[in-house]
Amino acid sequence: MIVPEYWAEARREVRHNRRQLIVRRFGWSDDSVAAAQAHADARAQEALHAIAAGQSLPRQERRTNYGVEGVPIREQIVERHGDIVITRNSYGALCLNTPDVLFADIDHRPAPSGCVLSTLLACVLWAGVAIAAGNAWNWVVGVTAASAVLIAVNAVVLAVKNANHRDAQLEARALARVEQFIRQHPDWHLRAYRTPAGLRLLAMHATFSAHDPVVQRLFEALQTDALYARMCRLQHCFRARLTPKPWRVGMRRRIRPPVAAWSAEQAFLPGRLQWIADYAHKTQGHAACRFLRAYGDERRVDAKAEAVRALHDRVARAYDALPLG
Repeated sequence: MIVPEYWAEARREVRHNRRQLIVRRFGWSDDSVAAAQAHADARAQEALHAIAAGQSLPRQERRTNYGVEGVPIREQIVERHGDIVITRNSYGALCLNTPDVLFADIDHRPAPSGCVLSTLLACVLWAGVAIAAGNAWNWVVGVTAASAVLIAVNAVVLAVKNANHRDAQLEARALARVEQFIRQHPDWHLRAYRTPAGLRLLAMHATFSAHDPVVQRLFEALQTDALYARMCRLQHCFRARLTPKPWRVGMRRRIRPPVAAWSAEQAFLPGRLQWIADYAHKTQGHAACRFLRAYGDERRVDAKAEAVRALHDRVARAYDALPLG
């Protein structure tokens, strides 16, 4: 796992086979922007020579926070605890990154309630317009709109009940998969947490490489989120979000600047600092996850995993009776 402090970009251009060949590459460093630029220059020159020699390589790397082969996690570093790094992700939440303490995410599918809520809002607006219009057929429109609102409200209530029932069923099935895995691996020790969209598992009995075959078997057995599993493989690490998603706590504005690729010069931008302060205030009444129960041999506790657990549970507020965000 690499989470660099500084980033830069280099561009190289040359005539090749009577055409202009342009290559761009990122560079990174924990020392300085100059060191990051030197690294970018070297990577761009190396890629240029490889492409000119006939290798099939991308001419440009995507500006993203993580998920690209060969490019490390690109997020603002907030804290370091040895090789444990807490970063601020592209939408402003804090994330724990660890090279060897195993987290697994299980996401339930989102509830299909967005269209119902949109219908309700549209009906309310329609009724408001009709009342304000004051024309001769206002009462007809008003009665029709009121009926539509009642139907929509009833649909919302039903959708919420169905979603809650469905989520409980999905959680029960996911926990059943955990129990089955533990029956097959009784020497493991797993902790389960509820998240707003599913479950989070933390392995306590040992540390792991993200490329360890047993990790892949765990991900498959628990039906871990595919994007999360891919990130683990690409970045050689495991990851857990520690603070709520901004839109779940009422944040309307995006973090400034609203770009995925972090650069050190963004750190002290007034708009970004104000957003972070507002976000910290709004997240005080929310937790990122809630501890449910432990599975397996609870006597087996790896010291590194315990250090990560203590940090995770404290920052994520896993034992606080708070709504999840």
